[in-house]
Amino acid sequence: MCDVRKSAVRLVLMGLAVGLLAGAFAPAKAQTKKKKQDTHARRETNATRLARIQRTTEDTYSHRYEVIGGGGYLRFRSGDETKKNNEVSWATAVNYYLNRKLAIVGDARGSFGDAYQVLPLEYPQIARPQINEYTFMGGASYRFYAKEKVAYSVQALAGTAWGLFSGGSKGIPGPDLGLWNDGLRPAFSLGVSADYNLNPNLALRFTPTYVATDFVGVNGSTIQNNIGFNVGVVYRFGRQ
Repeated sequence: MCDVRKSAVRLVLMGLAVGLLAGAFAPAKAQTKKKKQDTHARRETNATRLARIQRTTEDTYSHRYEVIGGGGYLRFRSGDETKKNNEVSWATAVNYYLNRKLAIVGDARGSFGDAYQVLPLEYPQIARPQINEYTFMGGASYRFYAKEKVAYSVQALAGTAWGLFSGGSKGIPGPDLGLWNDGLRPAFSLGVSADYNLNPNLALRFTPTYVATDFVGVNGSTIQNNIGFNVGVVYRFGRQ
């Protein structure tokens, strides 16, 4: 009888030990299973995010047209012997994309400022005559970097510049003040644009730009090297 009781006690103790071990391993097993589920969920979330970014990027850069409008600043030389003056500009352009990188560009700009004349003592009443220049150019743009939020492109343009250097001189011809002659002359421009995309159809664009003009002064035709920048809004539409 004593042996039977001892056997029963052993069985009970063994059962308790097995139960305790099972209870100890159960949380660890559940935690391991939860970690696996969380890892799988994170992988699905990352995959979803990457797919969304890919869709947005494709949507952004598959548009056929871009219309750009804004303003800027130009540092301009207004005559053979004059100091450079500051000018405020407006700028607009239309881009037609042949593919996702290469576009044909039509560009128009206007700049306005007060020039420095070379004879301020002789003409004190017009020490800073107002001048205007307009450019109408065409060319190409190449987008060399394109991500969901940011893109970079370069452009080269050529066309004509229209200078008005006598309009603010109160009847005195611009060349008498050391300014260029009025008229149409060749123009050329280079620029690098940085876009920040607000959504697939809308972006902000900043473009440092170089503008070369060929206005004629008292010493003949010369190249004017002008530096500035344009800031504007880009609207994209149409599909390639």
